[in-house]
Amino acid sequence: MGDNVRVPLPELLQWTLRGVLAAVFVFMGVTHFIPKIARGMAAMIPPALNRPGWPSGAWLVAFTGVCEIAGGIGLLVPATQFAAGMALVLFLVAVFPANSYASLHPERFGRAAFAFWPRYVAQLVLVLLCALAAI
Repeated sequence: MGDNVRVPLPELLQWTLRGVLAAVFVFMGVTHFIPKIARGMAAMIPPALNRPGWPSGAWLVAFTGVCEIAGGIGLLVPATQFAAGMALVLFLVAVFPANSYASLHPERFGRAAFAFWPRYVAQLVLVLLCALAAI
């Protein structure tokens, strides 16, 4: 029979956190490539960021989808866990203006327009979890 290997609880919790976050970010990243959802996400980009000469909303949605997928996968690779976790923290900060814009316009975005303060708190919790997953 094989040896009984015990994984310390903190390490097990860390890997569980990384696995859950990876699944969430990869799933959300994939949704950026579903046309109907992608159009809604592109509409959430604040007008101040939708300027001539800047990347289009569709390009930004695709780019952020790739970032989420890469970040999620990166959390599962020991050599990239720290970089992926910190990149996801920066990602969450970068996309907050779009989330905030949507929350301020529920008549336009419907269910995607979560109230500002719950969205803000959820975003902070995700930032904290990504930072914890990075270490």
